[in-house]
Amino acid sequence: MGCLPGWMATRYAFISFRIFAKLVPKCRCFRLIASCLLGSCYFHKKFTMAEVAVNHSETLQFEPKSLQHMTGDRGNTEVAESVSQYSLGDCIPTEEPKYHAKITGTELLDKGYMQYGCPHYRRRCRIRAPCCNEIFDCHHCHNETKNNIDVDQKLSHDIPRHQVQQIICSLCGTEQEVRQVCINCGVCMGRYFCETCKLFDDDTSKKQYHCSGCGICRIGGREIFFHCYKCRCCYSVLLKNSHPCVEGAMHHDCPVCFEYLFESRNDVTVMPCGHTIHKNCLKEMQEHFQYACPLCSKSVCDMSKVWEKFDMEIAATPMPESYQNKMVWILCNDCGTKSEVQYHVVAQKCPGCRSYNTRQTRGR
Repeated sequence: MGCLPGWMATRYAFISFRIFAKLVPKCRCFRLIASCLLGSCYFHKKFTMAEVAVNHSETLQFEPKSLQHMTGDRGNTEVAESVSQYSLGDCIPTEEPKYHAKITGTELLDKGYMQYGCPHYRRRCRIRAPCCNEIFDCHHCHNETKNNIDVDQKLSHDIPRHQVQQIICSLCGTEQEVRQVCINCGVCMGRYFCETCKLFDDDTSKKQYHCSGCGICRIGGREIFFHCYKCRCCYSVLLKNSHPCVEGAMHHDCPVCFEYLFESRNDVTVMPCGHTIHKNCLKEMQEHFQYACPLCSKSVCDMSKVWEKFDMEIAATPMPESYQNKMVWILCNDCGTKSEVQYHVVAQKCPGCRSYNTRQTRGR
């Protein structure tokens, strides 16, 4: 067979080279074959390496390495220098880079922020109740469900919130031990997290804080509250030196709605007597003209103007002659003084504090 002209041989060599590159793009032997082919091409026709780069740009991308160790003579050294000039180097094929939208750590943690939860908390997890092994959005949801009037009283109970051990991520559904960041999807299940109370909440505008004295988390900000160790609860700093201490003042039910005040999410106020009540319940009492504490009957507000009205009413209502000298014993609900006073059908006035918030204990 006759020999092909130099330019035709070079052309067929490059065609073979391209076919081989497409079939076996990552073969380790490819680098040696590629070097031989490129060296052969150099002596037949001095193709510019720019053409080679154009021909192979759709298939391969090369990382430059020195070709000095692959060539021994001066001619091959020139070939290596020419090859390295166009970043073909050791002919190590690499995949084309794929550009994906990068998710930052902050974006991952905030995924689903304020989109999950219940009427009580915005959070991205649910809890498994250790008492009944059921899943609820929060401990309030558990207590409302299990203490419902339709539930058998033998089965009603409250959740021991500090004993919660398992939570379920609301985004991926992975059940895991109590933690702030999901072990599976990496989402933050609550911007506010208390490991002691097992409490999660995304709504940090509440200014949550954990009170070691109460043993639970409170809202409103630590800087405006103080813990009274006699009352065993947190009060506003405005009451620090003025409130009457009552042992366990908030460890009982509201005297109006009977919700447990210590764990209530509604605003609680302290009456002048030291007893506590829901703020809305106290307002409702006053709307129905009830101005005495439901527990001790002391006045819940300044009643001096009302007592003046009573004075005017008594002065305008004279008693019959048979009752004018009648004396009775009374107990003042405001100051606790026992007194003997003249009986009147409208009310009996305490001679000590001048209050009409009294009750008759016995007659003469």
